[in-house]
Amino acid sequence: MRLGLYNAILHDRTLPEAIKVVADLGLTGLELNSGGFLPAVHIPTIDDILVSDAARDDFLGLFEGTGVQPAGLNANGNPLHPNPVIGEKHAEDIRRSIRLAARLGQTRLVTMSGLPGGEPGATVPNWIVNAWNSAALDVLDYQWRIAADFWRETDRLAADHGVKVALELHPQNLVFNTRDVHKLVELTGATHVGVELDASHLFWQQMDPVAVVRELGPLVFHAAAKDVRVNAETAALQGVLDNGFRRLDPSENRTNLGGDEWANEWPKPAAWDFVALGKGHDTAYWTEFLRALHEVDPEMLVNIEHEDVELGRIEGIEVAATVLKDADAALQASL
Repeated sequence: MRLGLYNAILHDRTLPEAIKVVADLGLTGLELNSGGFLPAVHIPTIDDILVSDAARDDFLGLFEGTGVQPAGLNANGNPLHPNPVIGEKHAEDIRRSIRLAARLGQTRLVTMSGLPGGEPGATVPNWIVNAWNSAALDVLDYQWRIAADFWRETDRLAADHGVKVALELHPQNLVFNTRDVHKLVELTGATHVGVELDASHLFWQQMDPVAVVRELGPLVFHAAAKDVRVNAETAALQGVLDNGFRRLDPSENRTNLGGDEWANEWPKPAAWDFVALGKGHDTAYWTEFLRALHEVDPEMLVNIEHEDVELGRIEGIEVAATVLKDADAALQASL
């Protein structure tokens, strides 16, 4: 397996500094953010790279001799957002990232399926999580028509550039489980749209990431190593769909998601938390996760994503890297 790190947690550092962190951890890849919810901090010359071989070579030269290589691009966002300030920008970020990936010799782009509004004229997305009534199915029918048109066109662009687009099965997206993945592929006839298998979002949905990998098989293009700990006492009272988020004030440190949308503060106490590998599931579990990925593609890119607020940035990725490398060693020993 090819083990690396998603670079968002190191956006406070220069690219050479981030590469050194990855190398020091004994990892070999750095997944690079290229737009969407987050800016492309480590690829400031995207426009130049798209048209200039010299700019491309200068950028790739930063990796030479480090033992670390680019390990896919990431443009997570909502390309189907009904507010064009957000939706059109994120959609263009995906298209530009596909072209950028091809220029950089990358074959994987991570993003999200997106989520439209619930009806024509809507201004905010509408996430239907339990369509028990006919009106909810009407919303889903409308949303799937929008999604199918976008992803059919995007799949053609990706195929033209030899890039596979890996969708993260993330909340507040139309595609967030295995049935939805199959539905999108069937509606679009896609050959270059599949899944980034981020285990964390499957854990809190009470899904089994290993079973999902084996169900989706070749539709799994890429993987993220991120753990979840379910806090049983709170989950017993609030369930895993707890909406006890707090709106952050403009005076507080907060992350812009596009337009006038911002990330909220996590519920306290939370029914579940993102944690470093090993704090939710042990090394033996991650060994079996890697085994399932290996069955699909022995060269699968598996990149750590760090969102454990109980640990510092470097501390958290050190913990995760140790577990991931131990799991990989156990897998290799058993092959």
